[in-house]
Amino acid sequence: MRERLSRPIDPSSLAVFRILFGSLMALNVLRYEAEGWVHDLFIAPTVTFPYWGLEVIQPLPGWGMHAVFGVIFLAAVGVALGWRTRFSVGVFWATFTYVELIDRTTYLNHYYLVSILAALMFFMPVSAVWSLDARRKGSAPSIAVWPVWVLRSQLVLVYVFAGIAKVRPDWLLRGEPLATWLGRYADLPLVGPLFAEPWAAIAMSWAGCLFDLTIAFFLFGRRTRRYAYVVVIAFHVLTASLFSIGIFPWLMIAATTIFFAPDWPRRLLRRSTPTSSEVTASTRPPRWALGLLAVHFLVQLVVPLRQHLYEGPSTWHEQGFRFSWNVMVMEKTGQIDFIVRDGDGRETVVLPSEELTPLQLRMMETQPDLILAYAHHLAERWEREGRGPVAVHADGWVSLNGRRRQRLIDPAVDLAKAHDGLAPKPWIRPLGPDRQGWAHR
Repeated sequence: MRERLSRPIDPSSLAVFRILFGSLMALNVLRYEAEGWVHDLFIAPTVTFPYWGLEVIQPLPGWGMHAVFGVIFLAAVGVALGWRTRFSVGVFWATFTYVELIDRTTYLNHYYLVSILAALMFFMPVSAVWSLDARRKGSAPSIAVWPVWVLRSQLVLVYVFAGIAKVRPDWLLRGEPLATWLGRYADLPLVGPLFAEPWAAIAMSWAGCLFDLTIAFFLFGRRTRRYAYVVVIAFHVLTASLFSIGIFPWLMIAATTIFFAPDWPRRLLRRSTPTSSEVTASTRPPRWALGLLAVHFLVQLVVPLRQHLYEGPSTWHEQGFRFSWNVMVMEKTGQIDFIVRDGDGRETVVLPSEELTPLQLRMMETQPDLILAYAHHLAERWEREGRGPVAVHADGWVSLNGRRRQRLIDPAVDLAKAHDGLAPKPWIRPLGPDRQGWAHR
């Protein structure tokens, strides 16, 4: 395997991948600043929802978060230009991942993918050509093929697991949540009445599932690759036009160029292709790297599968839901009140809207682990104010993919005493039959 992964290839496709990735990330920072999201998501909140075990990661005060995003921007530009590339990629990965770990309410699948790709690129010779590093040190006529196959494999996992996540009754039989989302476009001329038809959402749901499950394999085929890439562009442009899913469509359009032959940029520009049959020792994968890659891909296989260890649909209980490539598979709305009961039996009804930002409130109301985290926050707040210890109960009702609202949390459980972690959470109420009478087990 090491010999096969050391086969020499043209480095230009990896260079284009680096340029597109860095450029897209730099533009994304500008978008965050222009929309005011840096302030709204990381400066305005007075409460954060850090990941379990990572509570030490907190946002910087004041203009500190703007400075962090400035560093992300400069590092992304450095990646695109190929300036001190390993340093630029490392700084980008560290600062970008730090931002993503501050608050669970800001989690997005494609930002998780960005962190993975940046971590992988740190070990790759992505600046062998068409970079400031190459101009300073000289271009490499060839590199080993392993980076191309690693990136392709990572993208295959993303697509396939996103397709597997759609193999659910809601998606394939009810056309949800697409039916809910497409209904918002019913007033559009020409296509509006079409989107309002029930069969349209089901047809698009099936098309989306089949696309995710198969597109990577068509991209591998030499005869089907260019046609598959046209489908990739059409699919992601359509989803970008209809749904607010950020940079994900553009990231996938850029990233899937790695499936083309390694010398495609030179052939497109009609430049001569390097003919060297040797690769430098620095681009060959060392033996320890193969073991590290094996561990990485084992984790990438196991983590998305962990959600199936829990009883019931993961779109409801959301245990193991994050980091599992569950892309666009649910629409949840909810409302929740918290009841804090002190030792004297006095009860205080807490409205989270008085303390949380609109995004935090919308995310917390439907995600059990965030509800638990907020209950612990209330218990700690009462303790700090000298009014504890207290019991905290939650009364929340949630609608999943167009169903009538159901209780999500057992209101009899004192969440101040409940613990987060990997174990099943018995205080999450199971999803009952929906309005069509379909039961979920």
